[in-house]
Amino acid sequence: MSTPAPLELPRLGFGAAQLGNLYRVTTDEEAAGAVNAAWEGGIRYFDTAPHYGVGTSERRLGALLADKPHDEYVLSTKVGRLLRPGPGTGDDMASGFAVPDDVVREWDYTEAGVRRSHQESLERLGLDRIDLLLAHDPEEGPEDQAIEEGLPALARMREEGLVRAVGVGSKDADVLTRAVRTGHVDMVMLSGRYTLLEQGASRELREECEARGVGIIAVSVFNSGLLAQHQVPEDAHYEYGKAPTAMLERARELAALAERHGVTLPDLAAQYPLRHPAVRSVALGMRTAAQVRSNLERMAARVPEAAWAEIAQLEHEASADGDAS
Repeated sequence: MSTPAPLELPRLGFGAAQLGNLYRVTTDEEAAGAVNAAWEGGIRYFDTAPHYGVGTSERRLGALLADKPHDEYVLSTKVGRLLRPGPGTGDDMASGFAVPDDVVREWDYTEAGVRRSHQESLERLGLDRIDLLLAHDPEEGPEDQAIEEGLPALARMREEGLVRAVGVGSKDADVLTRAVRTGHVDMVMLSGRYTLLEQGASRELREECEARGVGIIAVSVFNSGLLAQHQVPEDAHYEYGKAPTAMLERARELAALAERHGVTLPDLAAQYPLRHPAVRSVALGMRTAAQVRSNLERMAARVPEAAWAEIAQLEHEASADGDAS
């Protein structure tokens, strides 16, 4: 069997958590509008997971991509949580998804569990293959089992040709660094730890990825909304809660910097991670066609080199002060 070419990702990816009714119901019309606008806008990377709406995101995304030629796009999903029948007496809002609890999650990072998760995702998606398979949030479940059993299982699946590439997705940079050092992974999906606002927690991970040729997919680059608007509101969120005063002030300082250079804070936030040589793609959550078009505009904005130079200087000063740069 010939060795497949390394998986290449476009700069901008479509994060499909919202198709799983993240925080509120996404209508079928909104979902179709978002995926169709993404395709028309040239987006060719789509990321989902069983966790997103306990299968809702996978089913919706698969159906909306069914008439698209798979050779023209990359799809990633995740393993670690198997979906099993639930009580059906309430909802899943405790996990952040506006769906019934007739399905629940069960952690399983055994080889059998990883392979079963892959097969069940294929069935929900209605597709013939998954390009990138990621261990999902191992720090929230059986972390040691994920690293010691799950990752070798994923590597064997890659060697068998079941998937093109494998990796780990997490908001914990230390867990991702541990995974990279196993030598099993091609990609990591880093949530919220390498953004325009904060970089310190991911420094070791980025160095390790660059040294080993492991790609990074940056997600949650708006830090839960704090960087999503040019005018930063008082009630802006950071890490899924109200942003601390220091973070609000830093975000507003960056917004003023953006304005001096003729761009917006979200423009900078969307493009910033791609400045690092290990970062292959930025995947942004998108619920509607309007959000897709907005994200395409942010990624296409022409940011002057002088703006990046000023940001680099701020990071250097913060690093010298022992801050998170």
